[in-house]
Amino acid sequence: MSSYEENESKFLRKAKENPFVPIGEILGSLMKMKSRGDTKMSVHLIHMRVAAQGFVVGAMTVGVLFSMYREYYLKPREQQKAAEPK
Repeated sequence: MSSYEENESKFLRKAKENPFVPIGEILGSLMKMKSRGDTKMSVHLIHMRVAAQGFVVGAMTVGVLFSMYREYYLKPREQQKAAEPK
């Protein structure tokens, strides 16, 4: 297996574990496409990097909250339903 295939499968595995990270990466790249107006290139790049990092952190936070919701709210409910006598 080539390193490209390994990286691709790793990315897909990570995306399945936490589906909000790719969303953050996509939003970050969309922000990069925004026109920069009359600002200097270095300032523009710093702002775009901070925006992209903010989107990724936000996406990771939402992913963690979703994971916690599934783990600590839905699983105990399912276990409780399974333990109820019929």
